[in-house]
Amino acid sequence: MTKSLTVDPAKVRASGKITIPDIPINQYTFDLDTEVGRYGKDGMVQMLHDMIAVRTFESMLDSIKKTGGWQGVEYNHRGPAHLGIGQEAAYVGQSFVLTPDDFIFGSHRSHGEILSKSFSAARQYEDADLEAVMKGFLDGETLGLAEEIGYENLRELSENFILFGTLAEIFARKAGFNRGMGGSMHAFFQPFGSMPNNAIVGGSAPIATGAALYKRINRKPGIVVANVGDAALGCGPVWEAIQLASMDQYRTLWREEDGGNPPIMYNFFNNFYGMGGQTSGETMGYDVLARVGAGVNPEAMHAERVDGINPLAVADAVTRKKKILEEGRGPVLMDTLTYRFSGHSPSDASSYRDKAEVDLWEEVDCIKTYSELLISNGLVSQGDIDDFSAKFTEKLTKVLVLASDDEKCPRVGSEYVENAMFSNTPTEAMEEGESEITLEDNPRIKALSKKIRSSRDENGKPVSKMKMFQFRDALFEAMIHRFSVDPTMAAWGEENRDWGGAFAVYRGLTEALPYRRLFNSPISEAAIVGAGVGYAICGGRAVAELMYCDFLGRSGDEVFNQMAKWQAMAAGLIKMPLVLRVSVGNKYGAQHSQDWTALTAHIPGLKVYFPATPTDAKGMLNLALHGTDPVVFFESQQLYDKGEDFEEGGVPEGYYETPEGEPAVRREGKDITIATLGATLYRALEAADILEEKYGMSAEVIDLRFVCPLNYDKLIESVKKTGRLLLSSDACERGSVLQDVAQNVQSLAFDALDAPVTIVGSRNTVIPAAELEKTFFPQPEWMIDAIHERIVPLPGHTPTTNQTEGELARRNRLGI
Repeated sequence: MTKSLTVDPAKVRASGKITIPDIPINQYTFDLDTEVGRYGKDGMVQMLHDMIAVRTFESMLDSIKKTGGWQGVEYNHRGPAHLGIGQEAAYVGQSFVLTPDDFIFGSHRSHGEILSKSFSAARQYEDADLEAVMKGFLDGETLGLAEEIGYENLRELSENFILFGTLAEIFARKAGFNRGMGGSMHAFFQPFGSMPNNAIVGGSAPIATGAALYKRINRKPGIVVANVGDAALGCGPVWEAIQLASMDQYRTLWREEDGGNPPIMYNFFNNFYGMGGQTSGETMGYDVLARVGAGVNPEAMHAERVDGINPLAVADAVTRKKKILEEGRGPVLMDTLTYRFSGHSPSDASSYRDKAEVDLWEEVDCIKTYSELLISNGLVSQGDIDDFSAKFTEKLTKVLVLASDDEKCPRVGSEYVENAMFSNTPTEAMEEGESEITLEDNPRIKALSKKIRSSRDENGKPVSKMKMFQFRDALFEAMIHRFSVDPTMAAWGEENRDWGGAFAVYRGLTEALPYRRLFNSPISEAAIVGAGVGYAICGGRAVAELMYCDFLGRSGDEVFNQMAKWQAMAAGLIKMPLVLRVSVGNKYGAQHSQDWTALTAHIPGLKVYFPATPTDAKGMLNLALHGTDPVVFFESQQLYDKGEDFEEGGVPEGYYETPEGEPAVRREGKDITIATLGATLYRALEAADILEEKYGMSAEVIDLRFVCPLNYDKLIESVKKTGRLLLSSDACERGSVLQDVAQNVQSLAFDALDAPVTIVGSRNTVIPAAELEKTFFPQPEWMIDAIHERIVPLPGHTPTTNQTEGELARRNRLGI
């Protein structure tokens, strides 16, 4: 049953005032007995060791970038090195109290997070498990090299492994944590809970939110931390992610046993600078960053400002916040004060900062002040600290020598980069388990069982819309099948649930699925897609939906920089079972009716499907939902009520898949080939009828179906038979997918062509109102006229539109 929440006018119109909870600021007070009880004396000293390790590691990178070497080892590192020197206490204090089940997603300034989280996690593993992780990773390649550094026990070996794996990745080496495919800004080590770090400011926030959804929906232990900088508060996707994580429905509509809000902490490493812009007082208006939590929910996101110069203060706060998140009462916002002495990158001289300010912060440098705290309380001596620093520097020098050795530590070749793009691993279920789904007495399934699965009945008469199995029904059958076999699959987007989806595709799913597997999201397209990326990275299957293709612009970074790239940047160590359903509109004018397939076609790493028949709607969505690659799945709104015209016997009832990348011949012919993408197929068939009836020309009509991958064999075979090719789709002609197809056909079958390949696309103007759409979208007469003017003269034909070469040149000259 659908469920709604009553909006009572008596309540919402009542007078009153909002009381904001107190937001703590730097409330931590040190007590030796308390901290020794929490971490032990050795644990407190270990925090310092981790901080020194991170500082030394980043100082090494700083020296290499500025001087070309460190400790007598010369190396030319061509890649970036965004450093967090000065922020070590914030990194270590956070990681020290997290478990391997807790995930950290960081930013481009993430070396300290990778090291501190990995150090902490490795210490918590049992020896046998730790050894298994290292031996199993990349078939022991990274471990084998780490063993050459020298060690006395397994714990020292794990430190070698972490240091070498991280540095080798920064240097783009094959034995690095991501085979060198991620580099400095994208390195991570998932077995230790160090998750993909992000070069886009604030980029981790939506993805980490998806990871938290994965934990909540699939009842996995641990929390998720999105580490971003203070400047990330200027990024829309960060706010969208916070809205998605803060939805009331987790507590009001989801069942109690589903756990409440996703367990995510948005931690802002607040070092007061974006790049050269000072966030506090210059580019932001919050005064105290923690204040922004007050505007999100009644709990003010449990926001708190924490003194990130003291690792104990950070560890205390993270421990408290973790409890809140585990109880489903999140999300949490932490404003962790810190300060980086390094510039944005080694090439940044920090001229925008006053030296007096830097001097003030150097007086409270986290390693200096924490060392003094331990020494004054008799936990360590300065000699002990110096000995550890010297020993660690010696070890790191050996790591540097090995990671910079071209022979011992080579890089991958171009073929590896190519193979890392797609996983191509069909998978029934991302995880074993029982799918929580109720199909008995489902009203949609019952209704579909009575529908005619073809556009015409046994007598060849058209079937009414009410009785006909439609395109939207085919999509539903694919969705319900995968929901029933993959317990990890979850879907979300605008109006996904009680309304049955914006175009009735999901009608019937509400009765079949609990909220945690199908739910409405805010109108936050970046968060919708970004959460899908995080959910998939963690091993779940996600289906995100954009109500209109035009909204790709609102989710651009998540589609083009995140969804498309993480499999390759992770060297195939993660998969991306994410399907993004995108509706291509009409009738709604310039901002709701665009076909942007070309945008997705241009981005490496995405598979792009565009079915035009109900049979393919089901078969291609089955294919997408069975795979482990990111698929942008376009659906034309012109086709949602379309019946099956081509498949004998109608849309098959059982499970089937459309062969990936294979076009379909919808009508055979011998004189000209017309190839289309999307709903234009049906206008092309009308044009083929006219060509046959009026001009005796036999047209072969091909439905491309796929943008990427696309097998050209069938199209080339047809062109070699006909010698002529017309391409058409509803996308604007300039820069469309068809331009790419035309270029490839002319390269692959030039000798077979008797005329230039001709494209008939939509006009290069804004899309007008519905009443004028026939002046914008390709029509059958446009195709006939284009064939007559630019391919082969049609006897006795009088054009009704201008499709001449001169008109083509004129439009381009004017930019239309």
